[in-house]
Amino acid sequence: MGIQVKIASLLLVVAWLTPAAQQLRQADTSTWDALLKQFVNEQHRVDYARLKREGEARINEYVTELGRADEHSLSSDEKKALLINAYNAFTIEWVLENYPVQSIWATASPFTQARHRLSGQTVSLDAIESELRAMGDPRIHAALVCAARSCPPLRREAYDAARLDAQLDDNVRAWLGDPSLNTFDPEQARADVSPIFKWYAKDFDAYPGGLQGFLRRYAPAPAVAALGQRRFDVRFKDYNWGLNDQSELGSSYSPFDFDVDRLRNWLRGLLHR
Repeated sequence: MGIQVKIASLLLVVAWLTPAAQQLRQADTSTWDALLKQFVNEQHRVDYARLKREGEARINEYVTELGRADEHSLSSDEKKALLINAYNAFTIEWVLENYPVQSIWATASPFTQARHRLSGQTVSLDAIESELRAMGDPRIHAALVCAARSCPPLRREAYDAARLDAQLDDNVRAWLGDPSLNTFDPEQARADVSPIFKWYAKDFDAYPGGLQGFLRRYAPAPAVAALGQRRFDVRFKDYNWGLNDQSELGSSYSPFDFDVDRLRNWLRGLLHR
């Protein structure tokens, strides 16, 4: 009996030491960082075709690590960086699984279905986004990329807790400084901005000075200086849900296509309740 107990104990120790059985404190972002540098261009578009051919195994490797990461042992910034990286990696992985596709909305329940493994749990993209929103930092909306052409710029490096504040500030400024996504007209005291600011209005209302305060802090400096202390009118642009691919794939995805795909996904959700 003593020998059997010792053998059983030894097997438990071996199982605990096996990498697949261990829970990581933090996922190693080096693979994800390298993929972003290799397959995302200066216009923040993804070369999905080449990524699928040359990098799909590596992104799957990183996603596997995310499934074992222990977010509960992390500091606030470590957790925030983990969740942002996870959201973006899961989104790109899902697109690759369905590629070629005109839009992420042309796939099955892209945001609501719990299909991704994170910290030992199966979660949806919406669940990750909700967890990040609960952290009270509206800058995360400039970092989460939903594979659409109107998304904020996909950063060409992984988010890192040690540099997270600087990275988020930089991404917000890059987002607001891209005239294809947000424009500022000081002469007319008007800003035409992403509808993300409307969809998540509560998050920006909670910022000091509300949405106006947020835009004043991060909008291009010349526009802010020219505007002075005047309040400005905020209008919201249309959102292009075509795939953020480096090729022309997704460029013809229309608002009508989006409405059809969103209705299809809504009906699919009803059928699976």
